[in-house]
Amino acid sequence: MPTEFPSIDWSTKVAADCRDLVGLSIREDLGRQHDWTTVALVPAGTPGSACIVSRTAGVVAGLTAIPTILDAIEAKVQWTPQTNDGDLISAQQSLGRLTGDVRQILTAERTILNILGRLSGVATLTRRFVDAVSHTPVRIYDTRKTTPGWRSLEKYAVHCGGGFNHRLSLASAIMIKDNHLAAAANTPWNTIPLAIQRVREFVEHNVPDPRTIVIELEVDSLEQLTDALHAQPDIVLLDNMSTETLRQAVQLRNQLAPNVVLEASGGVTLDTVAAIAETGVDRISVGAVTHSAVNHDIALDWDFAHAYR
Repeated sequence: MPTEFPSIDWSTKVAADCRDLVGLSIREDLGRQHDWTTVALVPAGTPGSACIVSRTAGVVAGLTAIPTILDAIEAKVQWTPQTNDGDLISAQQSLGRLTGDVRQILTAERTILNILGRLSGVATLTRRFVDAVSHTPVRIYDTRKTTPGWRSLEKYAVHCGGGFNHRLSLASAIMIKDNHLAAAANTPWNTIPLAIQRVREFVEHNVPDPRTIVIELEVDSLEQLTDALHAQPDIVLLDNMSTETLRQAVQLRNQLAPNVVLEASGGVTLDTVAAIAETGVDRISVGAVTHSAVNHDIALDWDFAHAYR
């Protein structure tokens, strides 16, 4: 049975989401008019060169989006990357160079920096979580707690940071949570074993390729875990359990259903993630890598040795 979700690498779908986001970003920045400051101060056709520079160390993500941003404003600007998404970067490192029409470089500047800063912030925080559990075999996963409209890009950034991607959408997997069980209280499938049986039958008869659908169940007690393990879903999510309870959960899984994957989640921080990993769970999902990532400090610096020739 499957236990993995597809990794979100740069693809035609991610590129399409990026184009949509960039289109909105350009409309926001230009107000459907012009960059009047640049038009007033910079003569038309002025050539120039600028570097995109990381002010702090971290992991870069989003460089692949820069050509899409330049295309959106039909910029006569050449982008020459000097590093790649997923690379570790140092403070004051140049990430790449923009060469061409100065007006267009200035108009694209904020959108480029916003997207690079956001995605590099996600990748950098993800790497910190990954490094914190590197002494264990545990994998760090993201969640659907993403910025609306940014999901595929943020999950791409998690991948750049060394993390793994959880389901991309509600259609990507079966995920039975406490609210699903509560809503099914008055149905014939109102227990954990019956709910798992119900979704298995549903997937078998309604999904084109049932083998691709992961079935995961959320539990918040050892009693629920026991019921779940007898029904053997692909993954059991252990929600907000203490490290001692997680250890007991791992022992129970090893006794009853060693093939079931255990995922810890709920309030995971950089201070707690190592101890959680050491309990023996297989994976940890961390909403913070997307919903609490701080923008990475990235700037545009003019290269006056090349500009205004």
